[in-house]
Amino acid sequence: MNLDQKTIAVIGLGYVGLPLAVEFGKQFSVIGFDVNKSRIEELQSGVDRTLEVAPAELSLASKLNYSSDAKDLSGAQIFIVTVPTPIDGANRPDLTPLIKASHTVGKALKKGDIVIYESTVYPGCTEEVCVPVLEQASNLQFNVDFFCGYSPERINPGDKVNTLTKIKKITSGSNPAIAKEVDDLYASIITAGTYPATSMKVAEAAKVIENSQRDLNIAFVNELSVIFERLDIDTIQVLEAAGSKWNFLPFRPGMVGGHCIGVDPYYLTHKAEEVGYHPQVILAGRRINDNMGRYAARNVIKRMVKNGIDITKATVGVMGVTFKENCPDIRNSKVIDLIEELRSWNINVVVTDPWADPIEVAREYGFDLQVIDENYPVDSLIVAVGHQEFRSLDGNTLKKYCRWDLQPVFGDLKALYDAKDLTDAGFTVFRL
Repeated sequence: MNLDQKTIAVIGLGYVGLPLAVEFGKQFSVIGFDVNKSRIEELQSGVDRTLEVAPAELSLASKLNYSSDAKDLSGAQIFIVTVPTPIDGANRPDLTPLIKASHTVGKALKKGDIVIYESTVYPGCTEEVCVPVLEQASNLQFNVDFFCGYSPERINPGDKVNTLTKIKKITSGSNPAIAKEVDDLYASIITAGTYPATSMKVAEAAKVIENSQRDLNIAFVNELSVIFERLDIDTIQVLEAAGSKWNFLPFRPGMVGGHCIGVDPYYLTHKAEEVGYHPQVILAGRRINDNMGRYAARNVIKRMVKNGIDITKATVGVMGVTFKENCPDIRNSKVIDLIEELRSWNINVVVTDPWADPIEVAREYGFDLQVIDENYPVDSLIVAVGHQEFRSLDGNTLKKYCRWDLQPVFGDLKALYDAKDLTDAGFTVFRL
């Protein structure tokens, strides 16, 4: 049976699964499955709240049908699992969504079917965790009756340039023939080409180190920021000067959240510790990055106190709560660490964000988004996310968002503004 005769089921229609289902749905018969019925109803009405796929693109996927009924999966021959792989409160991998999805797929498995995982995992997870669940639920034997592949997602939420088809795709399979079939499948939609890995473990490892590498690079400049703050040197000015050399990497300090960079390294360190090795460098980078929200809050508080602001009666406005700019994704946002640290000092915090869903923020984090402007002023401001709506503001406009009788502190955590412009407007400035 060739690809044109097969039905593909994409399990999980979030930031990763929906773009994939839509792209395949332009050519092949596709079942887009999600357990969230409201998500299915939303997509059936032509709306994607993640803003990853425009309505016009959704309409192009003429062969894509949505479902929240697991019984509909029995009509597929290829299953692609794209569910989240978060960490728990102790920074350990939480494989619950992956295991549940594997059980659901296993119930629909037939002889000859292929299950491909895209969710980020540690090396060996597909065969050690997912395959036994598939075998138990299906009563079929791995690599005899059904087969597996691993092709890690490389979606960058909010990026309208480096989209799914324009990013080279790593592929792999549980035997050479399946590896080729998986590669052919993705090659049919990925214009940037594919990279066939030698094994599923290699593909799993490649994915998890991509974000671990970026995490460490950001941790380095975050540590520089801490050092230079004590030396009274502007970190951004230092990085711009160093950036005049052709091979200097242009990383900037900041809070590292989201579903990838702030999570994936813990999957690798978990597996390393499982085989008897305690990682040094990776965990050191995680400790630095996990502390940046609290570090930024304390520096703003210190400057407020120096300026004579009574922090126990003060209100700080935080602009931005998503984990990155121009994107509604609030998963694992480190802005929450900043907010919690401010509140631990009995500071009233109001948060605004033009991209975040107010209902989702209230459900996930327990507070309401509010307005910050000249009609609803605050005592100091922190711009935590570089949304385009914030970038268009200047020092004088931002000063109007603060009470006139104070010398407010401005935390420019993304270095969006000219420091002199902010100072001239009357702010005491803190930048990472």
